[in-house]
Amino acid sequence: MWRVLRSSVTLAPVPPVSEVLRRYPDAGEPLACEPLTKGLLNHGYRVSTTSGSYFLKHHLDKHHLDDASGDHATIVRQHRATQQLHSLGVPVAPPLADTQGHTVTVIDGQRYALHRWVDGLHRDGTQLTTAQSRRLGALLGAVHMGLEQVMEADSSPPVRRGQTTSPDPADTFTLIDELLTAARGMGPRDAFDELAVHRLVERRALLERHAHRRPPTPGGAARGWVHGDFHPLNLLYRGADPVAIVDWDRLDVQPRAEEAVRAAAIFFVRPDGKLALEKVRAYARAYRRSAGAGAAEMAAAVHRVWWERLNDFWILSWRYRFQDRRADPQFPAVSALAVWWTREYEAVGEAFTA
Repeated sequence: MWRVLRSSVTLAPVPPVSEVLRRYPDAGEPLACEPLTKGLLNHGYRVSTTSGSYFLKHHLDKHHLDDASGDHATIVRQHRATQQLHSLGVPVAPPLADTQGHTVTVIDGQRYALHRWVDGLHRDGTQLTTAQSRRLGALLGAVHMGLEQVMEADSSPPVRRGQTTSPDPADTFTLIDELLTAARGMGPRDAFDELAVHRLVERRALLERHAHRRPPTPGGAARGWVHGDFHPLNLLYRGADPVAIVDWDRLDVQPRAEEAVRAAAIFFVRPDGKLALEKVRAYARAYRRSAGAGAAEMAAAVHRVWWERLNDFWILSWRYRFQDRRADPQFPAVSALAVWWTREYEAVGEAFTA
């Protein structure tokens, strides 16, 4: 008799574990299924069986920020990419193939994938040394170069979830007003709502001051296949070594240098919103060498991602539009980063390009 180990902080439904495992005879009989609480999209489970431990992923069809992650052809492409990257030596955890060679199991219209369980820990930039930060940049460059190689023969069109034009401050002002009304209307308001109001008012003033710096469409940016969501929760370490890059749901064609800058802004942000620039510098130099990215390309990416952050309120949108508070703990550092980055714009640019 196998058990479902329920977490008090997850409402993920119980997946059809026995039916999935029947497609994988070597996986053994189920003993326990534990929902995982980290991560914001899709549902994941640790499945223990008579032959070992596995990661079972339920690819959800829709989410309020991503309505393409459950498309069957898209999932198959993600799986094929990770299998090929694995053959190149990139640390990934590709899905297992069932008895018919398929990596996607469809049950009652829902899509599942089974992966071997990878023991490892998530590590953010505060836990990385300068040398490990350098290795992180080289790893992301290897991912981009590896994807260029393995996706060359892929004839299906990319999803293109990302925007090709930079955010319009006029739209952002409208959003700020909407979110301010929601935050001020909360009753009773808590410390988060007070901080949200403060940051919204502050950001509106910053945008008014810097609206003329909106970057142009990135026509000259080097586009290529990217992971799309490269951050600490999607990278597992064992000791000092990265052992698996996970969650390839946002595999897409985008400006590659922008992914490098976005990743650094997540890995190396401190709780007070400042970036650890010494580590950023080591990371960026290694990325540039590994991916062949020039200083001008990186500078343009820094400017676009800075502008993106200045106009971005996804955490507040989740909270006030969708009553989804899972990302709330990220808000203090993320909102402080946009302010600090604006003030230290030149120093940040130098760290990525020197």
